[in-house]
Amino acid sequence: MNTSDYYKNYTGSVRSAIDAIPVNALEQIIEQLDKARRSRATVYIFGNGGSAATASHFASDLAKGAQANGKPGLRTICLSDNFAVFTAWANDSGYDNVFSAQLENLVQPGDIAIGISGSGNSHNVLKGIHAARGRGIVTVGITGFDGGKLKDIADIPLAVPNNNMEQVEDIHMLLCHFITSYLREVI
Repeated sequence: MNTSDYYKNYTGSVRSAIDAIPVNALEQIIEQLDKARRSRATVYIFGNGGSAATASHFASDLAKGAQANGKPGLRTICLSDNFAVFTAWANDSGYDNVFSAQLENLVQPGDIAIGISGSGNSHNVLKGIHAARGRGIVTVGITGFDGGKLKDIADIPLAVPNNNMEQVEDIHMLLCHFITSYLREVI
């Protein structure tokens, strides 16, 4: 396959998945984030690998990019970013606990936890969502493929209907930018 054909196939697959995104899940996520912004609650975001990079970018966008016209940004913490804390928990209690242990120490009523996992099956993301739910806060699961286990345990699941990890991650970033832009320009 030549470059042009591969490009058309790749972007066509991305377009098809974007067109199939459940907009009602986006509406619910935006509603919860706006509620958190108004109450000055904290949004915790986390993921592994490419999803950790997305989580970090999304946290930055919500904190800075959602600000406009007197509206504050959101209070955000990316649990994947503090490598000292991350590795301390990994070393002392295991990699599966790096997010759940942080959340158990940090969350307060009204906060939100957003777990990002392309497959929806990352054990530490699942444990983080379980810990957040155990503390009674709203949970969001952003995933791909068939949603994995994350779609079944998050209060608000958003699964990108695509089976290619790179394309799922592309769309996750687009959704994060859409959410940030909407919070800044519409609400």
